[in-house]
Amino acid sequence: MALRIETFSNAKGGNCFFKAIGHPAVDEAARRLIETLAAAGPIALYDPHGYAEGFTELHPLDGVVLDAVYVQDVERIGRNLLMHRAQPVTDLAGSKATALFLVTFDAARALDNIRHLIPSGMRVYTLDAMRIPDDALTNTKRYLDPINFATNFAFFRDGEGHHTRLVTANYWTGYGGGAAALWLYLFDGDGRALARWREAIGKDAGSAVVLDSRAIRARFNLGPFTGQLFLHVIGAAGHDVVKYALDTYGDDPSVLSCTHDANAWPADLYAGLPAPEAGERVILWVQNSHPRAMAPKSVGLNLMGSSEVHWLDHMIGPFATHALDVASLLPRARWPEQIEIQAGRHFVRPRYEVLGPSGRQRIAHPNVERIDLAPDARIAELSNLMGKGYLLPAPILPVERFATAVLPTPMSTAQSDLPLALVAYDPEGREVARHRFGCLPRNHRAAIDMDSIVDGRLGRGFGHLELVYDFTEGGVADGWLHGLFRYSDRRSGHAAETSFGAHIFNTVLTYRGEPQSYTGTPPGLSTRLFLRLGPAPLDTMCHLIYPASTPWRGTSETDLILQRKDGAEVARQRLAIPCGGSRLWRYGETFSAAERQAAGVDAAIIIRDGSCRLFGYHGLLNAEGAFSLDHMFGF
Repeated sequence: MALRIETFSNAKGGNCFFKAIGHPAVDEAARRLIETLAAAGPIALYDPHGYAEGFTELHPLDGVVLDAVYVQDVERIGRNLLMHRAQPVTDLAGSKATALFLVTFDAARALDNIRHLIPSGMRVYTLDAMRIPDDALTNTKRYLDPINFATNFAFFRDGEGHHTRLVTANYWTGYGGGAAALWLYLFDGDGRALARWREAIGKDAGSAVVLDSRAIRARFNLGPFTGQLFLHVIGAAGHDVVKYALDTYGDDPSVLSCTHDANAWPADLYAGLPAPEAGERVILWVQNSHPRAMAPKSVGLNLMGSSEVHWLDHMIGPFATHALDVASLLPRARWPEQIEIQAGRHFVRPRYEVLGPSGRQRIAHPNVERIDLAPDARIAELSNLMGKGYLLPAPILPVERFATAVLPTPMSTAQSDLPLALVAYDPEGREVARHRFGCLPRNHRAAIDMDSIVDGRLGRGFGHLELVYDFTEGGVADGWLHGLFRYSDRRSGHAAETSFGAHIFNTVLTYRGEPQSYTGTPPGLSTRLFLRLGPAPLDTMCHLIYPASTPWRGTSETDLILQRKDGAEVARQRLAIPCGGSRLWRYGETFSAAERQAAGVDAAIIIRDGSCRLFGYHGLLNAEGAFSLDHMFGF
């Protein structure tokens, strides 16, 4: 069953209460609180802010005898709450309970409001008994300020020739923050905390932090592990989302892939998980994001468009990791079928790993499937004002070396059909080909090989594609257009894949919060992207796309700013990208050997443009034909 916790709402944003009660640092204090309540006799529970059900979802009140439940919102009076009829808090004065459990943090004010109603001798307990330490808070005056719980999880592994490397930056500086720190917990596959520590982040804009599994394993003298890393940023400002790039690499140079941040709010559904091709295995890494065990049949898989769900009959402990082989639940599923994940708000956006018949493997992620959308007839009418409107850009890598495949992925429960087209552009922004998918059904298998579309028409060998809405054959849209993009090296057989959703780009008119802005209100018409750089002998590639829903400035004014790990600028290069076009470049070819040497180990590049919004993809390459590719994060 799905957890009854509030995680994220597009109307209200992220909810941090579940993060506060599910933080790894408070688990022991929560157990002590419940044990104290169980020993205190009959308990009167007062739930002024509606937190009680969410609290008991992660911390069941085992052994606690509830005498009565009280609320302050008149509309909640009489409702069933924790198997009791909710009473007005004004009735508390007549309670015979021996103790009161006030289910809130920063409880002093709520307590003052009812102090005259508390019977003499009644002891009072609150959630303040399970606060994280004050030195881990950014805003000490308001405990449930979302900025106090800028947290996330990352898949993390080291052993059997496999390693992981997480890179992020102090992008909070741009919101008025200064020096920050990462508070970290490393969990093994069973959910045991192998290590806890803090890592400083420099105060300068773009100061990088690199967490490498090999170095962490040596630092704490650990054995092999496959689990997850919990990240909590102390000193964040303006932005409570923890973004990062995550590389997976190996002792063998053929092991190389990448993914990125886990989208920190557990969702009901995820979609876009590809079924395996013949000879492949697809492993979904199910990683419990909470301090409560996932009961058997908490997670299930079904083919997209099918109501037949196959459930995992396996318990997954608190913060534990389980490798779910897709074939164990859906043995006949085959690419280009795609799979929907019934997640029940138990885990943040998961990773999946594809193991090919040659032994090569790649890692990627599905996406959050929205449950709160409805078809929007206005989208079909936007072309007069918004041109292309919503569009999803992705690279076409050099066709001589790489094959590119595209699979549109339904990503909301409202999408019964997908009215789509695919448009291919050369680097200068000229359309070279167009493919109309028509009105795809939810359970479609319409993967497109770009070789059949571009057919040698890309003059410089690369370009980009855009998925757009096409209502020629009818259909409806909701703006949550997604696709999966798969790339394979024609010589080595190595592959990578990435997925993302559509936005409206580079138009001054706005619609439903688009063009999206990281700072301030829409439209977002500027670029600040973070490009992590791979350690030698790897080279880093970057594909920057200048998508435009309507004609915008003729060329971009893009600065590639090479920085040392501490954020100090070493060098910069100017890049001019035609509107509607793209540029594919490499670190080793763009910056000189002297500049790269001055930048040093763990350098990074900030991509800055005040004239337009760019969309970027990054990857690593080695001499053996292995490569990685994923979209970049902005801030």
